[in-house]
Amino acid sequence: MSKQRILSLTLAVAASIAVSGAAYGLDSKEPIQPIAAAKTKNPALAELGKKLYFDARLSKSGFISCNSCHNLSMGGTDNLKTSIGDHWHEGPINAPTVLNSSMNVAQFWDGRAADLKAQAGGPIANPGEMGFTHKLAVDVLQSIPAYVAEFKMVFGSDQVTIEEVTKAIAAFEETLVTPNSRFDKWLKGDKKALNANEVSGYKLFKESGCVACHNGPAVGGNSYQKMGVVEAYKTASKAEGRSAVTGKDADRFNFKVPTLRNVELTYPYFHDGEAATLKQAVETMGRIQLGKKFSDDENARIVAFLKTLTGDQPSFKLPILPPSSDLTPRPQPFGK
Repeated sequence: MSKQRILSLTLAVAASIAVSGAAYGLDSKEPIQPIAAAKTKNPALAELGKKLYFDARLSKSGFISCNSCHNLSMGGTDNLKTSIGDHWHEGPINAPTVLNSSMNVAQFWDGRAADLKAQAGGPIANPGEMGFTHKLAVDVLQSIPAYVAEFKMVFGSDQVTIEEVTKAIAAFEETLVTPNSRFDKWLKGDKKALNANEVSGYKLFKESGCVACHNGPAVGGNSYQKMGVVEAYKTASKAEGRSAVTGKDADRFNFKVPTLRNVELTYPYFHDGEAATLKQAVETMGRIQLGKKFSDDENARIVAFLKTLTGDQPSFKLPILPPSSDLTPRPQPFGK
């Protein structure tokens, strides 16, 4: 793809997602919009989902929870190249952040889950992740009286189902948005929120074509793009991207564009975790996606802008998980 084609695509994307500016007085051509605060539709459902998100008893070992790989103290990820699952199994792909994941076009790097509810059931039954089965996970919950009572209060039935489990986890994850970044404040009119270097970095981010893929409130997450547009991306990863879902060779190495919200916290980067730093990620993306070699100064300015995308992190009281009963199946520790 030529640089001219990339520039044309950038301009077309910016035009297609233009906002009216009525809410914040924004420039109508800004390709990125502020994140709105979360609106919890069903607080009781989200509270149940919070418990399940942190409950490692949904794993075979009793050691791994959703928060293990999507740690809410670490930008919603685990800061590992690839996550560690049951029996210390090293996963094949980098764990994407759960923060603002409700804004994604789909879930997982290859988009195989249509929404958060569909995604939530995947790790539980994956032998390389939580190593359990949906039936055994439900059996554990069904054996805990306090959980049964809470499920009945939320869903109207004392029979726990995996559909209810994943619905609750998804409801909690929908609350994990990160508004009020310094960049959002700048977009809303507080021109003191960013310094001149950061504003310059944003301008360069737009002019270079980065916004062709990284746009909208999540600054990404809303499309699939080939990894290696101008130059082939060399990696040891066996992940095939979107083609593993569609079966189409044309989708080979197409991955969901990651959100850049809170990107300062979500290292390492890319589906294979090969970029350890933002500087490295910017250099690689410029080279293989845009055909551009950023100078050290340009790279530093873009990185400075990216660090302004860190918003308010989820803040809540940690849930007190209900105790197991005598009938609760006991975990099977690693090595057994």
